[in-house]
Amino acid sequence: MPEFVKVTTENEISTVADLAHEIWNEHYVKIIGQAQVDYMLARFQSRSAIREQIEKGFLYYIIRLEDEDIGYLGICSEDNEGKIDLSKLYIKEQYRGKSLGRKALDFIEELGREMGKQKISLTVNKYNPAIAAYESMGFNRKQALVQDIGAGFVMDDYLYEKNL
Repeated sequence: MPEFVKVTTENEISTVADLAHEIWNEHYVKIIGQAQVDYMLARFQSRSAIREQIEKGFLYYIIRLEDEDIGYLGICSEDNEGKIDLSKLYIKEQYRGKSLGRKALDFIEELGREMGKQKISLTVNKYNPAIAAYESMGFNRKQALVQDIGAGFVMDDYLYEKNL
């Protein structure tokens, strides 16, 4: 059973940044290319970016299995629409397909209920194979989104929601 460790220390922030670098390079290069992966890691998943997000109210958790850090998740609940936004859920390649993503979503759903939220929302790249997993766990596609993230890059995503 995975453990979810809330990120509060500089060491834990470094762990998340290291996990991001490893996981994004193994998973997203074939979807969005190395240049965009490098840009997004620097802009959104560097130590300073993670620290700044936490200071603004984001919650990060390291996913740990048998004393090994195997992934991480990030959520934001600062809205007035009764939603918890799942911003990040990443698991190392060798641990995918073992129901760990489902266990992480169960954890997020419980957090959402404790916060009094009615829905979970997330965005996922239109070409990410994880779409099938999200749909199998009860997420419904709401709309397509294209967001300019700077430097000539866009995030070409779908918005999904799930009722709690």
